[in-house]
Amino acid sequence: MEMNIFQIIWYVLWGVLWAVYFALDGFDLGAGSLLYFLGKDEKERRVVYQAVGPFWDGNEVWLITAGGATFAAFPTAYAVMFSALYTPLLLLLFSLILRGVAVEYRNKHESLSWRNFWDFLFFLGSFLPALLLGVAFANIFKGVPIDEKGLLQTNLFGLLNPYGLLGGLLFVFCFATHGALWVAFKAPSPFSERAANLAKKTWVVTLLLVILFWIISFAVTNMWANFLKAPLLIAFPLLAALCYLMVPVFLNKGAYFKAWAFSALTIVLFTAWGVAGLFPNILPSSINPAYSLTLVNSSSSPLTLKIMTTVAILFVPIVLAYTFWAYKTFSYKITKEDISY
Repeated sequence: MEMNIFQIIWYVLWGVLWAVYFALDGFDLGAGSLLYFLGKDEKERRVVYQAVGPFWDGNEVWLITAGGATFAAFPTAYAVMFSALYTPLLLLLFSLILRGVAVEYRNKHESLSWRNFWDFLFFLGSFLPALLLGVAFANIFKGVPIDEKGLLQTNLFGLLNPYGLLGGLLFVFCFATHGALWVAFKAPSPFSERAANLAKKTWVVTLLLVILFWIISFAVTNMWANFLKAPLLIAFPLLAALCYLMVPVFLNKGAYFKAWAFSALTIVLFTAWGVAGLFPNILPSSINPAYSLTLVNSSSSPLTLKIMTTVAILFVPIVLAYTFWAYKTFSYKITKEDISY
């Protein structure tokens, strides 16, 4: 069976939705995972909460959209993915729920122990999703041991292999850098400068992890095969590297929003590298390539994809306009009067 234009369109859109989700929710997950490193006292922790407070739930809409698009456009891949990766996805879901509850309940009581309890859940609910997403996507890049029935021939500990854990660490430090940059942009001085200094340190670690991840990907996965077949695709990793090198340039100038914007572009382009490397697979099998789920053998009918394309053309601009409005409205520096979330 040959692929049709709507399957290709929705494969690209599938990648775009994940890229937007990582770029947006990545910074609030990163800020949460740095809560104990950035927030030395009650006042500073409230600044971290306030920096992500107006955005975190809107950002997660993109996760729901990416999951919904997978379900509607590639239902077979969705079914196998959510069955094979049931445990890590359930952990991811519980972590995100705990984080949302922590944000809402943390300031409902003045007790120190009450706030420390929710701070820990906020940290845990931010750190675990970053780690699990990295582990999940690294395993997808490498190939998941699924058989001809779509059953996973390993357990959660099997997914925590060295390459999967390297992907998890990469996501944790990448999001941490992204989050520190956002806090630097939003927080008042001198807290802003301290967040920027932390971003400089995590930036170095992230850069080393990216280089290591790309080298090991070349050795243990087929992720670079498409780039050797179509050299134009190499523009994605090259542009990702260029954008990431611009981050410290703007950090040193104190232009924190521009540094954050280049970090976001890096995440989008790095995701583009992943999607281009996977093509045409969505969930490759490490047991036998014939068991892999691709955009051809797991997609909905052409009519369904055509209707979905029409709906996307009508509603995606509305979602983008709302997102732009929300960020523009709340893109001011935090003041003492604002620390009320």
